[in-house]
Amino acid sequence: MADTRTATLIIDGKSYDLPMRSPTAGPDVVDIGKLYAQAGVFTHDPGFTSTSSCDSSITFIDGDKGELLHRGYPIDQLAEKSHFLEVCYLLLYGELPSSTELETFEHTITHHTMIHEQMHNFFRGFRRDAHPMATMVGVVGAMSAFYHDSTDVNDPRQREIASHRLIAKMPTIAAMAYKYSIGQPFVYPRNDIDYAANFLRMCFAVPAEEYKVDPVLARAMDRIFTLHADHEQNASTSTVRLASSSGANPFACIAAGIACLWGPAHGGANQACLEMLREIGSTNRIPEFIERAKDKNDPFRLMGFGHRVYKNFDPRAKVMKQSADEVLDLLGIENNPTLQVAKELERIALEDEYFIEKKLYPNVDFYSGIILDAMGFPTSMFTPIFAVARTVGWVSQWKEMIADPALKIGRPRQLYTGATTRDYVEIENR
Repeated sequence: MADTRTATLIIDGKSYDLPMRSPTAGPDVVDIGKLYAQAGVFTHDPGFTSTSSCDSSITFIDGDKGELLHRGYPIDQLAEKSHFLEVCYLLLYGELPSSTELETFEHTITHHTMIHEQMHNFFRGFRRDAHPMATMVGVVGAMSAFYHDSTDVNDPRQREIASHRLIAKMPTIAAMAYKYSIGQPFVYPRNDIDYAANFLRMCFAVPAEEYKVDPVLARAMDRIFTLHADHEQNASTSTVRLASSSGANPFACIAAGIACLWGPAHGGANQACLEMLREIGSTNRIPEFIERAKDKNDPFRLMGFGHRVYKNFDPRAKVMKQSADEVLDLLGIENNPTLQVAKELERIALEDEYFIEKKLYPNVDFYSGIILDAMGFPTSMFTPIFAVARTVGWVSQWKEMIADPALKIGRPRQLYTGATTRDYVEIENR
């Protein structure tokens, strides 16, 4: 049944009735799509924090409850009982796959993991000390020059192929960016191991010896991918959607998402968390930094605690904590001062009244940074790994948007505060 409710806006004594819409979950929405046409005004919402930019059936977040749903399934259930490629299928197609569908999908992704051999030369155009994210932005954007048969956004089959290629090749590209930065040869993907294990092998194997992926580490990496797969209309996802609204090819759109994710306020949070732990340096200095965090006049912030969206707790953090404990039990923290600081800081934060009262619980970035550091990844690789995981979310949102009959090019308004019309002054008279 259609929603017949309206909200009335009064401007200079004149009333305007704006239609209201009710989602399946979350707050009701006032539709202002025709406000400018009817009233000659538009709304002002810096950061779009109070504005719905699209209809979407992919992901839902309730920050007050600490709830994250993918197609209706709670993230903790997916992380515990499922695995990344099954979650990819769910995000892409809307339902959990049958065993046959999953087998076919896994085969398709696995057999798309290699990249075009000529793309190897593209990497060598970068300096060795280039940040892996810079490399990924360039290489992913260049994929449209190598895969011409999947750039037509109006062809459903080409959209499907592009989706599979991006999900499959992103870990290969990220691993190659890492290998290039440390001067080691590229390691080709294999078709006989799973997605997460393949990524670890491509990052850490060398031709001189056999490399066997530890199943505990592979499971932890799979969970990192799963827990970062999608997160509603965040900055990078909105960037992908905005780029997509122009009709740009999918590789360019995902490259735009990677560029946005690179920002330290977005994908760089787990890197910032590790850098903070290293700044603290030893468990003896934790009380000092705790006091600084409580001091309103001190600019220092404890990274990895609390979340902009989740006002209670981050539902991903509980699962990530379990993985962190498993990885640290396997690899040990006795000789790693950074990890010792992390474990002690976590203990104090979970018991300190200040943190409990303000609900500053360790978030997913805190635990994922600990895991990746323990595995041996440099902090420069944290955001590329985030990009590998988030690719399926970007692709799912892109596919949903392209198929939406209401699609129109994004064109945010502005509240202009500059000079009004001025006459040009000749240079000799200025």
